[in-house]
Amino acid sequence: MPDFEERLDKFLLQHNLSRHVEQLTQDASTREYFRIEWQSGNAIACVYPEPFVAAEHSYLDVTRVFRDNGLPVAQVFAYDEKLGIIIQEDLGSTILRDVLSSSDDRRREDLIDESINLIARIQAATDAASSSGSIASKLKFDTEKLLWELDFFRTHYFETLKKRRLTDAEDRELTREFRDLCEELESRARVLCHRDFHAANLMIDPNGKLRIIDHQDARIGSAAYDLVSLLLDRITELPTSEWLNAKRHLLINQRVSLGFERLDEDEFTYEFRLQTIQRCLKATGTFSFQSVNRGKTYFIPFIKPMFQIVLRAADSLGRFATLREIVSREALND
Repeated sequence: MPDFEERLDKFLLQHNLSRHVEQLTQDASTREYFRIEWQSGNAIACVYPEPFVAAEHSYLDVTRVFRDNGLPVAQVFAYDEKLGIIIQEDLGSTILRDVLSSSDDRRREDLIDESINLIARIQAATDAASSSGSIASKLKFDTEKLLWELDFFRTHYFETLKKRRLTDAEDRELTREFRDLCEELESRARVLCHRDFHAANLMIDPNGKLRIIDHQDARIGSAAYDLVSLLLDRITELPTSEWLNAKRHLLINQRVSLGFERLDEDEFTYEFRLQTIQRCLKATGTFSFQSVNRGKTYFIPFIKPMFQIVLRAADSLGRFATLREIVSREALND
């Protein structure tokens, strides 16, 4: 049922709304977005590939949880289950990633720090998500999910993008190391995470307020997950260890201000490095898949820096020897 524009047109006719729409672009989404005229202003129509059941819809569910806990996500104005459409607040067109690339150092750091505050606030909604029976509280970055993401990387980087496979010995040992990594990360999955918290999923609205988007995949994970995503997604130059340490310290302090017990800095650094390996390899798999299967080759320049940051994290941990050997080879040859 991918007739996005036809279904939107039917919705607009049913509600006596103007059929003048502006189609918006998206990075890697299966949904289509349109700016429409709504009441005395504009709204965004999100058109899904298929009909949905509102009570089981993760975007509606997570939006409710986030808004109930004071998190700055778009208000939902209306939805149509049969047509697969959600009408929501128009947050404008200013993506944080674009602002960061054009800002001076002071403004950039302020915006990143403000984003880290949002991560702490998402984590502070963990108990509320659970007590309300949210879909997000019932999903977890468990070993199965984390391994699936790493297998996605292995398939789409080596086979889809590079058109070659690992040796049987490398493949077996890498599988063992991946499982060890994922089992350890599952044991640390205790807080609510956005799951894709990076600067392309944050916006600055017309009032200058930072807003969260694309939050439908929220689930329980490591306290480091969203921080890794924010600081290390789509980088072209590796950040310094000192800068990463300062941002980890900031998240720890923001959590304390919201009532969490203080995390041990060394232990959190260890967790951050574990999560860096998993999250950045997962991102590399996505970049590979999108580049080949959807023609989005602008993702390719981000692959080598991902390998470099994974290698630095693994070297710091002194673990995952086979992974380090493979990643080192790919970082040199990519």
